Amino acid sequence: MAQEVQPGRRQYVKFTFFKTDKDWRRLPVEDREAQKAELVGVVERWAERNLVRCYSTMGTRGDVDFMVWQVSYELDDIQAMASELMGTTMAGWLATPFSYLSMTKHSVYVEKYSGPGQDKFTRLTIAPGAHRYLFVYPLTKVREWYGLSAEERQQAMNEHIATGRTYPSIKLNTTYSFGLDDQEFVLSFEGDDPGEFLDLVQELRPSVSSAYTLTDVPIFVCKSVSAREMLEMLTGAALTVPA
Repeated sequence: MAQEVQPGRRQYVKFTFFKTDKDWRRLPVEDREAQKAELVGVVERWAERNLVRCYSTMGTRGDVDFMVWQVSYELDDIQAMASELMGTTMAGWLATPFSYLSMTKHSVYVEKYSGPGQDKFTRLTIAPGAHRYLFVYPLTKVREWYGLSAEERQQAMNEHIATGRTYPSIKLNTTYSFGLDDQEFVLSFEGDDPGEFLDLVQELRPSVSSAYTLTDVPIFVCKSVSAREMLEMLTGAALTVPA
């Protein structure tokens, strides 16, 4: 049974990016298939307990091949799933070049925002939609940002939020890493058109809030797939391409 929503509780959010050793593709086909089946089994079992989504980054990045997005109310679950994945035979051929841990929380800026497109929603629960792509990147602000008054930061974020609301097809999931990981935030945007996300990011560049950004890279374009498709794409199996 998939994870049930627990109102009022914050969630742990983990983005784990994997890179496959090139020599793995030289193994006999039957060995690779057995390894893929074992890893898929682990992912699918955990998807019955937590929110788990799979993504391919084949063709969009050269340093990672796929990503597993896990959301849980228990940090122990995050560690247990990672341990099981690393216990598979295929894990001997995998590296994790990037790994981000974060949590959900209410956004003080969104709660106080009263501009165009205002709506009421909780930031405590991650609820992914059926979008084709997930755009992920870590974000850290310069320390000067926190030296601004609350009013100045709210005004800057009002501009930022208002711009984002002009792209209703792009859904933002903001999670927080203060004290948990090297970055301060992990931003993940769901959407169906990479071009719309490109336009959104470009339009946000001149904003006051963006001027206080220290780092917002690397950026990952991730294609939503099943666990099986995620691994099949490592060995030449392609997703259905529209005519």
